Amino acid sequence: MRNHGFILLGFAAAATLTLAACSTGSTPEPGSSGPRQASSPSTTPQGKKAAPLPADQLGPRLLDIVDMGSDYRVQPQQDSKHGDIAVVGCPALEKLGGAAAGGALDFPTQAKVTFAYSGSADSEVAEEIYTDTEDKLSSGTRTIFDAMAACPKYQLASGSTPIDVTTQKVTAPERGDERWATVMTLTSGGRTTMIKQVAVRSGTVLVVVSGSPGLVDTHLGKALDKALTPAT
Repeated sequence: MRNHGFILLGFAAAATLTLAACSTGSTPEPGSSGPRQASSPSTTPQGKKAAPLPADQLGPRLLDIVDMGSDYRVQPQQDSKHGDIAVVGCPALEKLGGAAAGGALDFPTQAKVTFAYSGSADSEVAEEIYTDTEDKLSSGTRTIFDAMAACPKYQLASGSTPIDVTTQKVTAPERGDERWATVMTLTSGGRTTMIKQVAVRSGTVLVVVSGSPGLVDTHLGKALDKALTPAT
């Protein structure tokens, strides 16, 4: 199964499904925009660049139901295909074309979990952890977020359903070597939903937390602590 959750159109497709099932709007979350900060790739004590983690080390770094609490349940992972979603009105994203929609920018080693909050029918939060070389993680992540930042407003076409999208850069936590954060507001058929997405790279590990803005803010700190701290 290919996981396109980190890729922009994957986020948008998930929001499209939420819009289709949701009958109530959400209130935008205020956020101050801030520049992306970065540092040079880290090295091992021997001066060599760190290697990607083994795949079996990613799953234990994800949040689990014990971390989340009794108000949450794990959502089954779905093999979603988003090939019918097209970008309109954003040359930077249109240039990515099939690469963004088809997952060509995905990192090969990854783990993911999605939680639904029982207090609201349309509130979910997802965590994704990727590992690759530092250069590949940095370049691939920057490509997506820079493209989103280039177009504050654009439209997605999903079949015959137009989706208006606005993207706002917001402040990311001072963690890791590089960090990015945005809030996407998607409107279709008079309904609105929001997705906050925060990505933090530390060495050869990239953590992406996305979903309902309030849930992302609530669980981001513990997600980063667990994902970026080696198990003992």
